[in-house]
Amino acid sequence: MAERRGRRTPNVRTAEVLRTERVTPHMIRVVLGGEGLADFDCGDFTDHYLKLQFPVAGVDYPEPFDLARIREEYPREQWPVTRTYTVRRWDRAARELSIDFVYHGDEGIAGPWAANAEPGTLLRFAGPGGGYAPGADADWHLLVGDESALPAIASAVERLAPGARAHVFLEVADPEEEQQFKSAGDVRVTWLHRGGARVGEQLVAAVRGFEFPEGAAQAFVHGEAGFVREIRRLLRFEREIPRERLSVSGYWRLGHNEDGWQSSKGEWNKVDEEEEAKAEGA
Repeated sequence: MAERRGRRTPNVRTAEVLRTERVTPHMIRVVLGGEGLADFDCGDFTDHYLKLQFPVAGVDYPEPFDLARIREEYPREQWPVTRTYTVRRWDRAARELSIDFVYHGDEGIAGPWAANAEPGTLLRFAGPGGGYAPGADADWHLLVGDESALPAIASAVERLAPGARAHVFLEVADPEEEQQFKSAGDVRVTWLHRGGARVGEQLVAAVRGFEFPEGAAQAFVHGEAGFVREIRRLLRFEREIPRERLSVSGYWRLGHNEDGWQSSKGEWNKVDEEEEAKAEGA
């Protein structure tokens, strides 16, 4: 299948696994290094993300790996499977790149790969992209997310300036999934344990019941698309936080894998855009 005209093929680099760490029972950290990171760098964002490329079983790809050539010469079902993951940490001095993977047994592609990764295992990826970092002009920060947003939120908390105020709401499966963060900021973290509740249900209730401090807020809300939309409406229309002070996006959606979610995300976002236009015209 030929690549569609005008579609840009991302540059892909190859890194190798240096080590792995089980951060919590369901979170695995993979640390990457190698010559493929010699000219890699991240910018100033705390939500930098990578497009990981997982090979299809039984398919041999050309060496050197060339995604543009693969998309031109291979049928679509043989293209590498793309999964989007946030950079947990980039150690520029050591040239080590850390990525955290949520792991639920054999479910999915990326989690099982991380669980079986060994030193020397190769991982190809494109990126980084990104667009958020806690701003110095905010009087306080609100960070809300589920496990998928935890790496970005942790990175943001670690980046806070001394004394910067932040209220963090994180929903995980149970107490064993909590993590510790270091920060120079004045950070108050509320952990919510999902149990058998729907993803994000407790986050919506917690943010709705939260007594907002005085002053200009900057908010970062990411995770499952359903609760993200509810909290976005709360912040944008009830709390009237300007949209330029919001970083809000669905990382995933219940009932969809990443391919299905990415293909429908444009229509999903269109609803939010229409709500914005209606509010501005009111």
